[in-house]
Amino acid sequence: MFDKLEDLIVRFDEILNELGEPGVTGNPERFQKLMKEQSELQPIVDAYKEYKKNKETVSDSLAMLDEEKDEEMREMLKEELSDARRRIEELERKLKILLLPKDPNDEKNVIVEIRAGAGGDEAALFASEICRMYVKYAESLRWKTDMMSLNENGLGGFKEATFMIQGSGAYSRLKYESGVHRVQRVPETESGGRIHTSTCTVAIMPEAEEIDFHLDLNDCKFDVFRASGNGGQCVNTTDSAVRLTHIPTGIVISCQDEKSQLKNKDKALKVLRSRLYEMELAKQHDAEAEARRSQIGTGDRSEKIRTYNFPQGRVTDHRIKLTLHRLDGVLNGDLNEIIDSLIAADQAAKLSHLQEMQ
Repeated sequence: MFDKLEDLIVRFDEILNELGEPGVTGNPERFQKLMKEQSELQPIVDAYKEYKKNKETVSDSLAMLDEEKDEEMREMLKEELSDARRRIEELERKLKILLLPKDPNDEKNVIVEIRAGAGGDEAALFASEICRMYVKYAESLRWKTDMMSLNENGLGGFKEATFMIQGSGAYSRLKYESGVHRVQRVPETESGGRIHTSTCTVAIMPEAEEIDFHLDLNDCKFDVFRASGNGGQCVNTTDSAVRLTHIPTGIVISCQDEKSQLKNKDKALKVLRSRLYEMELAKQHDAEAEARRSQIGTGDRSEKIRTYNFPQGRVTDHRIKLTLHRLDGVLNGDLNEIIDSLIAADQAAKLSHLQEMQ
């Protein structure tokens, strides 16, 4: 590990030297690439420099303890030694996490698909609340959301919703949200006051560019039709909606949110490309079954991941046995504690797996 860290220090200095050269800003693409690499290396370099500083403190304190006779000064040195050793342990763990292989999709935007599951109209209402939860979370981070497709049930619920979240590191934060979300509450239509259980499924897909996945348009069939539902006169009176069928897989995507047929076509292609890319990633994960077992779930739509219990005001994430008694806050987009805990659990599992392999 330390040989690799020394190499990264050398690389970091090379980047700083190149960024200091007069002509580097004349090549925007090169400049942007260097800045990105610098920002990725900065936390590793800072942690390693602090690690080495604390190692020196330990060495100096031990040497001074051998020579020092004054008891008060010796106590101060022992305290300094203890603090430095504790910090070294913390930094070693931090460095191991920072050196874990990065998910190449972490910085990508995401496409979110939410579908009502078991529970009829109640499931559709729950799906709309989960959709709102992610929109609120994106807003809290100043990320942009863009609705791509929406199928409502007429009661304010969503049978299906597809939207994009654009923001730095969106996939790294949201990738753990894929799976089955379950709600337990008394529906407004339930006269007997009985608690019902309903579900919706969430799929989080990294936005796929052409460089990630080449989509052959000869495999695609486009149909246009008149949009339905809320959307204004223009949307509902022109053939602006697009239905895209991917012939090899049978995947069908409809987009009608935009007034422009061309924009709806572009959105449908983005969703299809991302869905096919996700399928390719799933194949890779299945092929790397051992590595898959060392991770917190990030993609199985059939995996029950979380329960939202209204009578008890709690949210429970079943993968990490985390329960929070602040349901309202979570549904209003306050997801950081859950997501941070999932990331920490995933990192711990990966570290444990690496140690087993060594």
